[in-house]
Amino acid sequence: MARRVPEDPETLEFYSREATTYVQWSGTEPSRRLDLFLSRLKPNARILELGCGAGNDSAAMIARGFDVTPTDASPEIAARAASRLARTVTVLAAGDLSAVSEFDAIWASACLLHVPLPDLADVIARINTALKPQGRFYASFKSGEAEGRDRFGRYYNNPSAMELGGIYRRSPWSNLDLTSNSGSGYDGESTTWLHVTAIKS
Repeated sequence: MARRVPEDPETLEFYSREATTYVQWSGTEPSRRLDLFLSRLKPNARILELGCGAGNDSAAMIARGFDVTPTDASPEIAARAASRLARTVTVLAAGDLSAVSEFDAIWASACLLHVPLPDLADVIARINTALKPQGRFYASFKSGEAEGRDRFGRYYNNPSAMELGGIYRRSPWSNLDLTSNSGSGYDGESTTWLHVTAIKS
């Protein structure tokens, strides 16, 4: 897993250019799925957030007493999250994650969907390695039939539920839960969201 997984340049350029607008659109409310995720963790658990965006979820986790490390691949987005959270937000792409058995949980809401599809298994393996035994991992994806870009030029890997399940199973998880719902995102387009929660073996 030494090979670096690069970020998509057009996607990073979007978040650099639209950082202020994107953060304003994000509002201040945390993810609706965060409470359930946190309810399964021990008090003061150490959590890594990948792709923290505006910092909404990190703020909620910090307020509940968890030991949170917020990160984002975009320097501009990370700077805005740091201003909100009043703490350092590390600029980190998921493909550069090199931690080993450091975290009780990893939260990656709507960020791994930008990882190039051929590299997704490698990134998920890195996340598995970064977790402690029995560590919990959540990520969400947009489902589709093929890789592609939205009208803003952002890359999406767009896996099907079956394809995504197969990618996850290349890493050692003791439990894998995949659900879906209809929704949308920044582009306002209707989409099917895939939500995956996994527990490290």
